[in-house]
Amino acid sequence: MTAETTTTKIGSRRSDEELKALVEKAAPELAEATAEESLRWAAENFGDGRLIVASNMQDAVLVDLAAKAMPGVEILFLETGYHFAETIGTRDAVEQVYDVKMVNALPEQTVAEQDATEGPRLHERDAQRCCFLRKVVPLRNTLSRYEAWVTGVRRVEAPTRANTPVLTWDDRNGLVKVNPLAAWSDEEMQRYIDDNGVLVNPLVPAGYPSIGCQPCTAKPLPGADPRSGRWAGSSKTECGLHG
Repeated sequence: MTAETTTTKIGSRRSDEELKALVEKAAPELAEATAEESLRWAAENFGDGRLIVASNMQDAVLVDLAAKAMPGVEILFLETGYHFAETIGTRDAVEQVYDVKMVNALPEQTVAEQDATEGPRLHERDAQRCCFLRKVVPLRNTLSRYEAWVTGVRRVEAPTRANTPVLTWDDRNGLVKVNPLAAWSDEEMQRYIDDNGVLVNPLVPAGYPSIGCQPCTAKPLPGADPRSGRWAGSSKTECGLHG
């Protein structure tokens, strides 16, 4: 697979100061906004190629909402080289079903090249570095072309995400970050999926409520925290994209 290149439609990127001022003004107004309202705001302020929507292809809820607000919107997928076949299949189906343009962000090295320089199975020895090389760096490189990105982060997913705002300035990546689903419960997610016939990764009904790279994702035990299957047996809880 080759990286899909994209050129934003903007003539020049607004300064960080301008973007931070925009966030400071709008954040209180959007604090209790619905997903549709926050995406409508994003479309009005960044809809001319200034934003990208990130999806891990666990489901297409955010894709469905974003495509309705911004037909033809760019969808960011981090192609780590370690995904489940079902996740790749979901990505391909999303591109066919929804009015979006897929942007596949590739690491700077293939898995084989990383094995040669870092040693095989880096994810087993140093999952933090593996995530940095295969997720954080490609994300940072891709986001540098935009003024804003939209994520599907929700407060109920983990304690580290409990205070996620709908709109914020992303210091880590240097752009505006919109989290339209921040306040959504699991029940609200399922209701939207059912009501709108949204595509879902087949691993979810198979018992994987939180899906990452295949070597680092396991089925949680019955009744366990949904994210307990991510990096099981370690203290790691985030891949570094959001915290």
